[in-house]
Amino acid sequence: MMRSKAQPRPSAADRTGASASTGGGRRHLPRPVLVSRVALGLALLVLAALPLFLAPYPIGLAGRILAFALLVVSVDLLTGVTGMPTLGQVAYFGTGAYAAGLVGIHMDSSAVLQLLVGSAAAALLALLTGAVAVRTSGIVFLMVTLAIGELVHRFADSFAPVGASNGLAGIPPISILPGGEPLELAGFIYWWVLAVFLLGMAVATLVVKSPLGRSMRGVRDGEKRLHALGQQTYPVKLAAYTIAGGLAGAAGTAWVAQTRFFSPGDLGFDVAAFALLSVVLGGAGTLWGPVIGAFVVILVRDWLSAYVDGRGALMLGVLFVVAVYTLPRGIAGARWRKPLRRPRRTSP
Repeated sequence: MMRSKAQPRPSAADRTGASASTGGGRRHLPRPVLVSRVALGLALLVLAALPLFLAPYPIGLAGRILAFALLVVSVDLLTGVTGMPTLGQVAYFGTGAYAAGLVGIHMDSSAVLQLLVGSAAAALLALLTGAVAVRTSGIVFLMVTLAIGELVHRFADSFAPVGASNGLAGIPPISILPGGEPLELAGFIYWWVLAVFLLGMAVATLVVKSPLGRSMRGVRDGEKRLHALGQQTYPVKLAAYTIAGGLAGAAGTAWVAQTRFFSPGDLGFDVAAFALLSVVLGGAGTLWGPVIGAFVVILVRDWLSAYVDGRGALMLGVLFVVAVYTLPRGIAGARWRKPLRRPRRTSP
């Protein structure tokens, strides 16, 4: 009889993986994934429970943070995921806010209708302006988007139907369904803003994980290589720009749903700079990192600034410099290393 060849023994990692995948028919998630999911669930639970414990002013501040965070996510889709740093997302943020406000004044106070109209109007404007903007790249693209934001800012500052420099006032309180009861309590409005934020995050996550998202990261990592492979990058960049514009418009509808007022000052250069700062501070390309950056920026600008004689912008500048040197990849890119353990000595 001939002996069969000796089969290589499986390693410890292979045996562990096999037992994890086949042991008892149960699938065990890796520990980092499990921890992240538990942390996400706890964060959502805390966000949903805030109106039960906080006063109206902190609830309004939390709602503004969520609306601004969705704007920052739209900036991250272009800056972090696609590699196209932008200063023009405030143009679509303002478009969504003005469209929602006009719908509320002249048509219906339905929050769902305002969300659809505001997002569609912002996405359409992004499609039209992006058709020209995405043909550029680098610092030229940054300057073009800055020009788009300033043009919309100046237009809103002189356009009488939206209140010109006085702003759009008299927006009625929102209702969930057409003809429904208006939402007067700050907690109910906050829950609607939270729903819009979660919907926008879900859309951004699906885009990033889709084939379009892979193409967007390909544009970021090596657009010339994609050209060499025969792939057209213009449609990818235009699609990313349009989707990001729609998300910024949704953020504008969430903002105006709670403030019930919008002025040209809400889409100025400082808002665009703070949004880009939030992306860099939180970690570009991670989606959830810029959300943390938005929380820090709004908290310092709107809350902590009152305790330092209005020097919130100065504190943000110092924070940005410190973050660039200590956290070059942002908060989400920080790596906390465990101290090395010395190996135990074994007796011969």
